[in-house]
Amino acid sequence: MSTNKFFLSLSIICLGFSATAQTARIRGIVLNENKQPLENVNITFDGFNTQSNENGFYDVKVPANQKVTVVFTHVSLKKITVVFMLEANEQKEFNPVMNSQAEQMGEVVVVTGNRSVVQGIVNLEPEMIRKIPGANAGVENILKSLPGVNSNNELSTQYAVRGGNYDENLVYVNEIEVYRPFLIRSGQQEGLSFTNTDLVHNVDFSAGGFQAKYGDKLSSVLDITYRKPTTFGASLEASFLGGSVAIDAVSKDKKWSAVTGLRYRNNSLLVNSQETQTNFTPSFADIQTNINYQASAKWQWSFLGNISQNKYQYRPLSRVSNFGTLDSPMALTVFYEGQEKDKYDTYFGAIKSVFNVSDNFTLKFIGSIFHTLEQEYFDILAQYRLGEVNTNIGSETLGDVSFTRGIGSQLSHARNDLDALIVNTEIKGFQDWKNSQIEWGVKYTRESIRDRIIEWEVIDSAGFALNPPILNLPKNDQPYTPYTGPLVPYQDIRAINFNSINRFSGYGQWSLKSNLGTNEVWYNAGIRMHNWEVSGASTLGKSQFTISPRAQFAIKPNWKQDVVFRISGGLYHQPPFYRELRDGDGVVQPNTKAQQSFHIVLGNDYSFKLWDRPFKLLSEVYYKSITDANTYTIDNVRIRYAANNNAVAYAQGVDVRLNGEFVPGTESWISFGYLKTEENSNYKGFIARPTDQRLKFGILFQDYMPNIPSLKLYLNLVYNTGLPGGSPSYADPYLYQNRLNDYRRVDVGFSKVFIDNTTRKRSSGLFKDCKELALGLEIFNLFNNQNAITNTWVRDVYSKNQYAIPNYMTTRVFNVKLTAKL
Repeated sequence: MSTNKFFLSLSIICLGFSATAQTARIRGIVLNENKQPLENVNITFDGFNTQSNENGFYDVKVPANQKVTVVFTHVSLKKITVVFMLEANEQKEFNPVMNSQAEQMGEVVVVTGNRSVVQGIVNLEPEMIRKIPGANAGVENILKSLPGVNSNNELSTQYAVRGGNYDENLVYVNEIEVYRPFLIRSGQQEGLSFTNTDLVHNVDFSAGGFQAKYGDKLSSVLDITYRKPTTFGASLEASFLGGSVAIDAVSKDKKWSAVTGLRYRNNSLLVNSQETQTNFTPSFADIQTNINYQASAKWQWSFLGNISQNKYQYRPLSRVSNFGTLDSPMALTVFYEGQEKDKYDTYFGAIKSVFNVSDNFTLKFIGSIFHTLEQEYFDILAQYRLGEVNTNIGSETLGDVSFTRGIGSQLSHARNDLDALIVNTEIKGFQDWKNSQIEWGVKYTRESIRDRIIEWEVIDSAGFALNPPILNLPKNDQPYTPYTGPLVPYQDIRAINFNSINRFSGYGQWSLKSNLGTNEVWYNAGIRMHNWEVSGASTLGKSQFTISPRAQFAIKPNWKQDVVFRISGGLYHQPPFYRELRDGDGVVQPNTKAQQSFHIVLGNDYSFKLWDRPFKLLSEVYYKSITDANTYTIDNVRIRYAANNNAVAYAQGVDVRLNGEFVPGTESWISFGYLKTEENSNYKGFIARPTDQRLKFGILFQDYMPNIPSLKLYLNLVYNTGLPGGSPSYADPYLYQNRLNDYRRVDVGFSKVFIDNTTRKRSSGLFKDCKELALGLEIFNLFNNQNAITNTWVRDVYSKNQYAIPNYMTTRVFNVKLTAKL
């Protein structure tokens, strides 16, 4: 690529950075016939040589996606020759047993690549996750560039998958399910995602049709593995949005290892770019650690812990929103008094033990505790003016409100407190049986929730308080007729819920790789069960039970082309979590049923060479038929459910992604998705669900300047058609089927690399121990698009019309970021 071409690509923002070469890791303990560790065993492959230490431990990096022959030799024992073929970033534990009788040969093929193809799993590079820019950089930021994954809120880490909502996605870290706070209403309150990107080793994502071993949700699975360090290391990141520090530690005998990360974030830079002027003093911080202990060659222990404290203090001052059309522009001006003080403290701890009973049988024991303490307090008075804008060119008042359509005020109050404790205990088994694999697991979960909700809202329009339309009160026709009825809040939600939920769940599944004629085939079949009961001080729900059979089949024809076809699906249930049990009045409905979805996915993976570089085209067609649907509304990121299972729904669509080395040595992709999801409540007919985001287009592109390879650039582009805009309080959603404007966002980053694996040998002085050092500039929302997240509904006192005023997200923002690694 010439320099001119480079700057041309810059001008169209098709920019990125160079990805590192793809590698995998093999580690373990070399043993003798008596299962004692062996020291000074030579491990060689492709000209590389290392030795096991005094504890028999070794660790080597090998090229990924190709066969590598590794030879183990010892002065007094026969050699072992093993052929590995590992997926990128895969970590294989291999504990060879050397003897004095005969040489050993074998082949170990880690089927991560096959697993990704067979299950429709997307594997994300950790290095890419850390580098790609975004207002909320991290795993979720990359997910939003994939087809079928939608979000129109850059301040949130939440995402919707194939017509589902934010509560329908499973997230695992080291096979341990993790949770998010309950009360958060706005993306700018979220702070930090649970996943610490600095600690990540592997990321797998499935958008549907996943196996029975994964839990009871309807939409997706995000499966994250933290790394096990083998040497000391540290990394640092600092920017205008906060900073993070991560430390890798390993004991001298290699039995203990730990990764620990500390993070701090401040969203002021982003929030202050919105149209609402505020005094904003947030504080989002957490500490997270993953400790591993290799007790023996057969037994491993690990601990995953997280403490997070998010303080959100918000004092809005004023807001000016322009909307309408060119012929009839309008403006909403709001002045605020009051403030909001929210606090979300979460504590999480999990212990995991892996016991290799034999070479063919493994047991895993997992126990976890999640505790969250949340409060949401606010008193905010908003005084507004809605009017027509003067468009007469040359007028001294051009752009000002020339005619007022509505004047009023709104007082919002909340005193919400929640204390939730979730305890999990789980046993899993893995058995190689003949040429197949059997997996099973049983799990017990207890959820204890203490929740107090006090929310009310008073609306005053032109000096006269508005009563809620659902109450049978005398008509308020002031000033023409005196009103003698009672004054009540326009919205009033008050509830106290002390509830416990006991859950028993389990699964069993069978997998087989075989041949059908000259074709390779993979089979998977499994079943899940789930039993739960909701109890409380004044409520007792009935015991409910679900069974979810699931299956997958994939075939790789014996063709010249590298093509895999697959079909997967089954019956998926989502037993209600606490938030799904709570209706619009805040009261828990203990007999709310599990939502049920029949899900089928047809997929195709086609790998090919283009420009003598690897590419892959992935496509999937899916359909979901949902019964006992729990209808809901979305306001920013807060979901409120009806909790009555009075609807049916469906979701259907197509996802396509082309990824590969558009620029040599880098990975990029282009994605496209089409989605249609609708629901039918009480047989009124089908209307769009709140997550009905019809079209999705995304580009994740990486490039570098050929004449200055240390200058790297990267691009994250997302285009989504508009979501349904919602409806005013108490309104029939069937009468309000308008949509928000399309969501268009481009984030671009520039990075100057001073030290990396190609330069650090020449570095000296202050940076002699530095493995990586880079300074970057990020531009969020490059084209300064106005994207809306929800509508504010304002009433015209004269015509009684309701106006939908968009709540716009962030504008263009610049950020500087420094990264370093030891």
